[in-house]
Amino acid sequence: MTTKDFPVQNAGLGLRREMLDELLNTDPGLLQSVPLGFMEVAPENWIGIGGVYGKKFRQLTEKHDFVTHGLSLSIGSPSPLDTDFVKSVGEFIKQHDIKCYSEHLSYCSDDGHMYDLMPIPFTEEAVHYVAKRIQQVQDIIGHRIAMENVSYYAVSGQQLSEIEFINAVIAEADCDLLLDVNNIYVNSVNHGYDAFDFLKQLPGERIAYGHIAGHYNEADDLIIDTHGADVTDKVWQILENAYQQFGVFPTLLERDFNIPAVPDLLKEVAQISRLQKKYTQITHLQSKSTA
Repeated sequence: MTTKDFPVQNAGLGLRREMLDELLNTDPGLLQSVPLGFMEVAPENWIGIGGVYGKKFRQLTEKHDFVTHGLSLSIGSPSPLDTDFVKSVGEFIKQHDIKCYSEHLSYCSDDGHMYDLMPIPFTEEAVHYVAKRIQQVQDIIGHRIAMENVSYYAVSGQQLSEIEFINAVIAEADCDLLLDVNNIYVNSVNHGYDAFDFLKQLPGERIAYGHIAGHYNEADDLIIDTHGADVTDKVWQILENAYQQFGVFPTLLERDFNIPAVPDLLKEVAQISRLQKKYTQITHLQSKSTA
């Protein structure tokens, strides 16, 4: 996979509204030195936002590439797909020249919203149901979307393994993958499987970009996916392994709670960038040695 296949490049940062002023006032030289290649927002938090916040957001989208990571598509919901919402996301994408739309391979609604991401049963029936809904979204928006491997704490009616379910949905829907490295580690601990073995079974050719984040250790065998702490060494190791397996892909730091100052956040973004440079160089040297 070459860099031209990706919607964005380099290392990214998830944008929260409370970061707006600080990011706008951050020394451009610092952002370039990281380098900060792109940012990500939840479209639900910005669609229809005007006034001061809307103007500040527009300033950022005019300067930086953006991707969107949705919260309420609810792709596995038993309720009909909210096509009006999907159309509004499509309009938002065009308005701000968004480079990629990603969502969670989960659901969060039925008759109403649950404000949490619930796991879809790992069944053949669910594969066909979800794939059809993803295709419907892609038809409305006009391009492929990326689905994220999610963290989960229980699953009912399981017929397939997690990796079998993810791969089947992506193949049948003909969509892309948002590779969340932290979620692989969280699930590997909570459900007792090998993170590196899981990683190598994912369809690397489908990766649009990646996520990395921190979490909370509730117990030795229970991790909560919070995005509220620094990235741990074990998660960094899985990211490195992903670059070894699939080549370097755009990767974004998520931080949703306990948010430090932007310069501190950019230190972790810079760590992503250093790993990307390291494995780009390794790949280049390997290519030269086999030429």
